[in-house]
Amino acid sequence: MRATVMHKAHDVTIENIPDATIQQPTDALIRITRACICGSDLWPYNGGPNVEGQRMGHEAIGVVEDVGSDVQTIKRGQVVIMPFVDSDGTCMFCDEGLQSACVHRGFFGTGGELDGAQAEALRIPMADGTLYPLNVGEEDALMPGLLSLSDVMGTGHHAAVTSRVRQGGTVAVVGDGAVGLCGVIAARRLGAEQIILMGRHAPRIELGKRFGATDIVSARGQEAVDQVRELTHGFGVQSVLECVGTEQAMDTSMGIVRPGGAVGRVGVPHYEVIKGAQPMFYNNVIVAGGPAPTRGYIDELLPDVMEGRIEPGLVFDRAVDLDGVPDGYRAMNDREALKVLIRP
Repeated sequence: MRATVMHKAHDVTIENIPDATIQQPTDALIRITRACICGSDLWPYNGGPNVEGQRMGHEAIGVVEDVGSDVQTIKRGQVVIMPFVDSDGTCMFCDEGLQSACVHRGFFGTGGELDGAQAEALRIPMADGTLYPLNVGEEDALMPGLLSLSDVMGTGHHAAVTSRVRQGGTVAVVGDGAVGLCGVIAARRLGAEQIILMGRHAPRIELGKRFGATDIVSARGQEAVDQVRELTHGFGVQSVLECVGTEQAMDTSMGIVRPGGAVGRVGVPHYEVIKGAQPMFYNNVIVAGGPAPTRGYIDELLPDVMEGRIEPGLVFDRAVDLDGVPDGYRAMNDREALKVLIRP
């Protein structure tokens, strides 16, 4: 079968690899019908933590081709969402809705423990706890939105939940990538009154406004902090959705959160220390977040996607086949594309 393999910075290839197969009784085998490139895939693409020969991709929808002998709920022929982390569905953390902390978890692709989804097929461990079956055909028009539930929409929602977005609240979203834009959707869905999107790319800003952003701040550093405070009568916002993962993004987040507020960080951190411990302490600021338990959020978000109340699939602005994946990486890295959908 064919799959995406990253060797080193800017070296992404489509290669023939051994076919995915059932290895454990709890496995399922899915034929990938939709996958995509994530902003976090650009970190190794640009020379960040990079494992020679890693198979890429951690977001997918597929059709179940085969199941192991112990699989009980997932059936052949089902269309399923594959979250970016696998989970057994039975441990204490899965019971609490935190599947991304499952005691048996593994991460798909991008240097994780499991193979990548930018491929023709994929083995899914712990299929009953990991996969989410859908009652739609594999060519349903809502596929982009449904695919977003494997990661970016659930991750934006996680940022909103952990930053305690509330009805009538004030919110800032740091980052205008796909996760940040989904964070705007999530903040509006949870009832925020003021949503400040912090970004500087015109097409993304327009999409953010469509999703519900009420204000835009395109500056960076202290100027950005000053502008957010001016928009909030000097107090800052109650909820910050940090959707980038850089030190500057976290510094900005700490500069714009008001006393008693919360920062929900879902950008994979590329820093060792969060600065501002003293104001964080004396202002009673909460810093929360991490890998989103997207499997646990699907029940809540799926009806809104199916009924058209939210449209996270609009973050996909380019579609390619497997042969187009290397150029898809380039396009996202050059800001020519927001998020690339893959149809193997």
